[in-house]
Amino acid sequence: MTGSAEGAARGSAHRAAHGSAHRAAHGSVAVTGIAELTTHDPELGTLHDASIVAEAGIVGWVGPARRVPPTDRRIDVGGRAVVPGFVDSHTHLVFAGDRAKEFAARMAGARYDGGGIASTVAATRAADDATLRALLAARVAELRAQGTTTVEVKSGYGLTVADEARALRLAAEITRETTFLGAHVVPPGAARADYLALVTGPMLAACAPHARWIDVFCEPGSPHAFDADEARSVLEAGRAAGLGLRVHGNQLGPGPGVALAVELGAASVDHCTHLTDGDVDALAGGDTVATLLPGVEFSTRSPYPDARRLLDAGVPLALATDCNPGTCASSSMPLMIALAVRETGLTPAEALYAATAGAARALRRTDVGVVAPGRRADLAVLDAPTHVHLAYRPGVPLARALDLNDEPLR
Repeated sequence: MTGSAEGAARGSAHRAAHGSAHRAAHGSVAVTGIAELTTHDPELGTLHDASIVAEAGIVGWVGPARRVPPTDRRIDVGGRAVVPGFVDSHTHLVFAGDRAKEFAARMAGARYDGGGIASTVAATRAADDATLRALLAARVAELRAQGTTTVEVKSGYGLTVADEARALRLAAEITRETTFLGAHVVPPGAARADYLALVTGPMLAACAPHARWIDVFCEPGSPHAFDADEARSVLEAGRAAGLGLRVHGNQLGPGPGVALAVELGAASVDHCTHLTDGDVDALAGGDTVATLLPGVEFSTRSPYPDARRLLDAGVPLALATDCNPGTCASSSMPLMIALAVRETGLTPAEALYAATAGAARALRRTDVGVVAPGRRADLAVLDAPTHVHLAYRPGVPLARALDLNDEPLR
């Protein structure tokens, strides 16, 4: 790539990831013709025959269509439903290669234990920056085509100082929500103690300038992941470097991940497939969000988490895709909503909340996930009259991010 072409590619990816709030909008715009508007604002509730007014990417007014104030432009969505743009708070988008053969083997009965990550590491290390940047931009465009407007991106497929820093540098071109996951697995042939010292020392120092978060795959049952003491050392080192905390925990079986996340005040503990009563009580008594990733259970033939149990206990919930080449090759938040309704015990409204406002909480964000004055005008429009269709019509491409510079929808 030439310098100008590289800059253009970065700008295109940045705009695709951040949506209308980061585009050069001129004047105010009213979104009208909204059959059902889900705001997730307790004062506004769900509105019918509604309108939204935004300027410079920020919502300025929400209310009945008959009262919409004058604006410079209007976008008529033609009787469709509008919801907050989906917030995908757990993805692994910086990678090369795929693992379709591994998926086929699992469907034939092979068990997942995290070992296949090594093949993605090899392919990612071998790819140059231009290739990874193009793959990342394509995946971000895929997300937006399905209604996602905010995305978190982890490293974890480099596992060297240079490759982890590169992944985060590329991710930071398209999102502010970047997560250092050098503690994804122990690379083949590496001594555990030596690799842990690398992650918490030189690798952390190189990656922290490009990251907002640090994460660790805490699964003592896997020979490739990290036990409680190792995970604690990673998280404490990250916190000392100024990073927020996230945890992969309790995916493969009961373990210490949830308790550790709550104890250390992590923003989110993700997977939560196998929970004890003590884990549920700890989550209910803390501020750590339980982020469920039902696409992983779909792709690995694992038991689904019991979201109803968590919600009834007062645990804050999020939904995310975990989009990655090994255990969930899907970027579709609508699919995650449908799976959460069908398999984990959530209602359509609860699943939508978890995929928007709940996931925003998992990222400690107050500017997204809700449609209300002062929030970002990150919206998803559904080719349906109500949000219920996200679960009612699984697999149908109903949702897309609404660009406030779009022509009227037809």
